[in-house]
Amino acid sequence: MGKSEEAGVVVDSPSDDVDLSAKEVFGNEARLATEIEHSMTFFEGVRLYPAAVGWSAFFSLGIIMTAFDPQLLGSLYAESAFQKDFGYLFEGSYIISAPWQTALGMGNPIGQVVGAVLVGYPMEWWGRRKTFAACVSLTACFVFMQFFTRSIVVLLVGELIGGLILGTYTTIAPTYASEVCPMAFRGHLTAYINLCFVTGQLLASGVIAGTSKLNNHWAYSAPFALQWLWPIIILAGMPFAPESPWWLIRQGRLEEAEKALIRLSSPSIDNKLTLAMMIETDKLELEMQTGTTYWDCFNKANWRRTEISIGVYATQVFSGIYLVGFAALFFNLIGLDNDKSFDMSVGFLAVGWVSTVASWVAISKWGRRRIYNIGLLVMTILMFIIGFLDLAPDYAQHKSIVWAQCILLIIWNGVFDISIGPVAYVLFCEVSATKVRTKTIAVATAAQAMVGIIMTVAIPYMIDPDSANWRGKIGFFFGGLSVLCLIWAYFRIPETKGRTYEELDLMFERKVKTRAFKHYKIK
Repeated sequence: MGKSEEAGVVVDSPSDDVDLSAKEVFGNEARLATEIEHSMTFFEGVRLYPAAVGWSAFFSLGIIMTAFDPQLLGSLYAESAFQKDFGYLFEGSYIISAPWQTALGMGNPIGQVVGAVLVGYPMEWWGRRKTFAACVSLTACFVFMQFFTRSIVVLLVGELIGGLILGTYTTIAPTYASEVCPMAFRGHLTAYINLCFVTGQLLASGVIAGTSKLNNHWAYSAPFALQWLWPIIILAGMPFAPESPWWLIRQGRLEEAEKALIRLSSPSIDNKLTLAMMIETDKLELEMQTGTTYWDCFNKANWRRTEISIGVYATQVFSGIYLVGFAALFFNLIGLDNDKSFDMSVGFLAVGWVSTVASWVAISKWGRRRIYNIGLLVMTILMFIIGFLDLAPDYAQHKSIVWAQCILLIIWNGVFDISIGPVAYVLFCEVSATKVRTKTIAVATAAQAMVGIIMTVAIPYMIDPDSANWRGKIGFFFGGLSVLCLIWAYFRIPETKGRTYEELDLMFERKVKTRAFKHYKIK
């Protein structure tokens, strides 16, 4: 008499017939778990999975560090103490030259390209917890270089090396969030990653607004030092964090996966049903040959899913989000004085923070596709208006036009953070197959960052007074790119709201048309 063991169901079986019945039981458990997920509301999900909410938010703290550093650097370009210590005299005032702005700004996008791709390997070898803890420890080490430097060359080295580590968090956070949260609030917790980005940017701008009035090195050294706060918090909580149950299942550690599910949920949840559904999804992807390597992201089973992941994330850059890092400088160059520029950049990001919170309501009520496409359309229109305002005669003499451009850019940022900002994270987590989710997210992040490298090089030359000095005309550039992105988004982004990972696997396998996703019935 042999034994058949599947998802915690052990059946003594004298023949293959009994083994088949065990598989039928397993299938029924998975179907029941799917039905439970579909019937669960957002508030029920939060009540039943409070630990999943907390730990997903905890892993997303790394994103705050990722966003804080480039925003801090972009704001420092408009700070007088930083300009004096690291810049040069130009027409009676100190500035950081466009080539040095470009070089310093390369740390983050290059880090995302390299770090996001490389971190996929340790995440699969050692798991999410150990990889996250190692990366946070390295971040704490490289902050020393930024804090103590008084040389722009050393600062450049610190930004490049530190950026490699910061780039890993854009893969770790969405992967973990998508793997520990049930469908009821999966979109909210992956969208929360955008809130962490905005929080990091807002904190950096707020700190700079406060320290910009100092006339010594503490104007920039103090903000650099604040970056040690997050590693202290994260490393203190890391020993208590549960591992991703999806990763444990792929390692064949089913008992540990069930224990992780128990830690992430309330006692009233039957985690054997959830485990059964996850194992069945894993087996389905094995049958579909989704694979597990980076090359598999581009195979026949995954190519469409990878294209969508890359497209929704790269569109953030094409639409103009890298202007956020230069917000204070941009406001200064189009006519506001230094103090008003810093204050405006803080308000700019505060609006983004509120909009991201509002996106959770939108994600609950409307589909991902609708929010993304409508948001991108409005952003495109706003960019063109900003560009046309810059064509006004005697532009410099009309402060009202300058203020109008500033307000429109703030509105643009608000629309971004209620639409394509958070929804991009939801989409690339949901469309990717679970077996290659880490690698699909890494590929999308690397692709976005490569576009970001181009923008990091281009934007200083487009807006700096010693270069093209486009001012608000940059709206034509990003508006034009947004039109192309909008056409792609309309034809390629499917509706994924209310679908389990198994259902999405089947729909992509059956090559369901983009606009048919919303009403497609699984048979």
